Amino acid sequence: MVSNSNSSGGVVTESWTDPNCPVARTLDLVGDRWSLLVVRDAMDGARSFTDFRQRTGIARNILTDRLHRLVERGVLDRRTAPSGRRQVYVLTPAGRDLFTVIVALRQWGERHAFAPGEAHSVLVDTHGVPLPPLRPTASDGIPADVETTSVRKVP
Repeated sequence: MVSNSNSSGGVVTESWTDPNCPVARTLDLVGDRWSLLVVRDAMDGARSFTDFRQRTGIARNILTDRLHRLVERGVLDRRTAPSGRRQVYVLTPAGRDLFTVIVALRQWGERHAFAPGEAHSVLVDTHGVPLPPLRPTASDGIPADVETTSVRKVP
């Protein structure tokens, strides 16, 4: 078991799938379907339990669990709404950092999860133009891929 701190200063204890791999550790934190859809919807403006429920169609008990976990893990912050009558959820800086992950998943889905010509949503910038494909680049600015990168353990 490994402990880490969340945004509210609490300690979260996790059992890591692969404690040395950032991909595995990230998936342990936010890698299930519902968590990423909640994060996606928070990025799209969902704030209340009802917002998330209506947008995802997720069962109440699962949504309650995912919201709790995402708050515990420092991805969302729970606050009292200005009305004082309910709780709202907002992305923390760590949650906002998942934007690139969500965009990468979206763009992969646009290329591989739809038949040619099949209708789907598209993420656009403030000018209404679809975002260009995300492409990792090496330190020299050249595109990086599985052939030009390797994993190195950091002591």
